[in-house]
Amino acid sequence: MMSEPQLIKGNVFTDQRGTVLYNNDFDVTPVKRIYFIENKNTELVRAWQGHKIEQKWMVPVSGRFRISLVKINDWENPDPNTEVAEFIACSNQLNVIHIPAGFANSIQALEEHSKLLVMADHLLGEVEDEYRFDPTHFIKRTATL
Repeated sequence: MMSEPQLIKGNVFTDQRGTVLYNNDFDVTPVKRIYFIENKNTELVRAWQGHKIEQKWMVPVSGRFRISLVKINDWENPDPNTEVAEFIACSNQLNVIHIPAGFANSIQALEEHSKLLVMADHLLGEVEDEYRFDPTHFIKRTATL
């Protein structure tokens, strides 16, 4: 049974000492690898990369991103009319976007110098599980989540 993408909401606490961003609902136990993505500019869209097995979690550490997700119905010839869900994620909260196995993602920075932390549940090379699709393949959009 495949799970659905999820926004794991973070929180902010502010007092006279400053601000703490936190996310007490995000369990990092499955994370084995982390890396950052910083797009060259806001016009660049990194689309579409997916995984049958690997799941990922994404957190903007600076700026804002549009993260689009599509559930892949056929890894050799996915339906271009499959609904695409979009998240707008910003660094002023510690929200985590969970991308389960079985999805492809597209990432676009909405502000210059935005940086995205990506966490994965497999080490690099641990499984052969990277699928790429043409950036214009999926055309149907949904409301922003």
